[in-house]
Amino acid sequence: MESHGDSGVLRSRCRPVPKMPTFPDLDEPLNGQLSPGKHQLENGEIRITSNGRLEMEHVISKKLQLKRKAEYLKSDLMRQFEGQVSDFMDSLIEESASLEPAPVPAVFSPPLSDKERSKLRHFRPPHGQGKLFVSRRSLLDELFEVNHIRTIYHMFIALLILFILSTLVVDFIDEGRLVLDFGLLVYAFGQFPLVVCTWICMFLSVLLVPYSLFHLWAQSQSHSHPGMYSLLFGSVFLLYQALGLGFLPTYMAVTNSVPPASCFIIILEQVRLMMKAHSFVRENVPRVQTWAKDKTMVPQVSQYLYFLFAPTLIYRDKYPRNPVIRWGYVATKLLQVLGCLFYAYYVFVRLCIPQFHSIGLQLFDLRAMVLCVFNSILPGVLVLFLGFFAFLHCWLNAFAEMLRFADRMFYKDWWNSTSFANYYRTWNVVVHDWLYYYVYRDFLAAFKNTTKRFRPAAMLFVFTVSAVVHEYILAVCFGFFYPVLFCLFMCFGMMFNFILHDQRKGPIWNIIMWTSLFLGQGVIICLYSQEWYAQRYCPLKEPSFLELLKPRSWSCQRGLMGN
Repeated sequence: MESHGDSGVLRSRCRPVPKMPTFPDLDEPLNGQLSPGKHQLENGEIRITSNGRLEMEHVISKKLQLKRKAEYLKSDLMRQFEGQVSDFMDSLIEESASLEPAPVPAVFSPPLSDKERSKLRHFRPPHGQGKLFVSRRSLLDELFEVNHIRTIYHMFIALLILFILSTLVVDFIDEGRLVLDFGLLVYAFGQFPLVVCTWICMFLSVLLVPYSLFHLWAQSQSHSHPGMYSLLFGSVFLLYQALGLGFLPTYMAVTNSVPPASCFIIILEQVRLMMKAHSFVRENVPRVQTWAKDKTMVPQVSQYLYFLFAPTLIYRDKYPRNPVIRWGYVATKLLQVLGCLFYAYYVFVRLCIPQFHSIGLQLFDLRAMVLCVFNSILPGVLVLFLGFFAFLHCWLNAFAEMLRFADRMFYKDWWNSTSFANYYRTWNVVVHDWLYYYVYRDFLAAFKNTTKRFRPAAMLFVFTVSAVVHEYILAVCFGFFYPVLFCLFMCFGMMFNFILHDQRKGPIWNIIMWTSLFLGQGVIICLYSQEWYAQRYCPLKEPSFLELLKPRSWSCQRGLMGN
């Protein structure tokens, strides 16, 4: 078989080259004659003596013939290359088809008992294989090795330098001195010690409570009445998720009036830890139910602890690991996070605060709304890019490097999306995987007999969960309820998801996607900024429940309310 395959490859490599077509001699004079005033040298070249007209025509003709020769040679070489590749692949396919699987040594595949074989036949991982983790780099790390792509990164650094210089020059002109005022950052990250204490309490509770409940539940499965124990421990776990992780951190943040950035840290960590705890239980319960008497099915505390820090929301006992930690890489990513933080600060100082500081001088109307949205597109786009680069690339890669976590696909090439369906899948792969496996597929599993009919309902359910969580985060951190993001998710997000679907291809759809994305960022920055300042300019002394739900920016007029 090997000789047959090799001979096929050799035959494809020794294929005779077609004879090159003959062209007229490029050095032969046209029509075999020389024009007056010219004579031919021994080497066949033509020397101009009086008139250069015939010489110019000869040069043009020579270039055209050379071009035809090059085109023919190119097409012929491509045909030969395709033929050789085809023959080579055919020989590989024939050779692989004849190979028989080698028996696996017994040391790697120990014999199973009849009972274990029966369990293994009936055991299936939930919804198939699930997410597969492999060793791979982040996409931007690969793209930044190309000088042309890295230039875009340099352009953003240059823009940051201009923001800093602009702020310093304006402060020097207005104040007559250099003013390095970071009051906005100091305010946004206020009460940081309280944030640290709250996070430590949340983390310790997630480390102890879910694992302890799961370990006790796993031991109870070998006793009588396992269903009663499952109901008991499941109820306690849900109660802990709702009260211990859901209510207490939120109550602490609201009652202490924690500033926005500090509150974002608490609430985002709250949501992350709740998703981690759910994934740990969701992935381990089915295998414990199948292998009830095998205590090795219960993960170790070290595995669970690693998962709590790992940059993924899908639990596995083991992940692909890198051999070493590049501390220089970690330092670079953390410095980039710090740079993005100051970048966002200057975006708000130079582009947002001057625009919204004087809000309330006129009532809310359509004209003010349109102007506000279009003036907010640029800061909205910059905040979008900064948030993506700082968190999904720098922050997650820094933690992945410190933990030697090898699967760095935290995002895909979302910027090339021609549909919003693809954008939702590629923008944040970490959150998308959790929603896909634990919300979308679990929802369909409840209707396994009519899966195709319930796919739109499952998609609607995923959008609803995502929209509610996003709006919950913004409402708690900003201190007011203004469901702009919820409406964008449920109305325009759902509409664009079905209109701009995966069958939309071509550059025009990518342009439509970017235009819609930019416009949506302008709407978010405009409306939330308006409401933020209206809440401070027009406070309610004794608000009712309905007044709390009504946006303050719709009725606030600073000129009538006074300073």
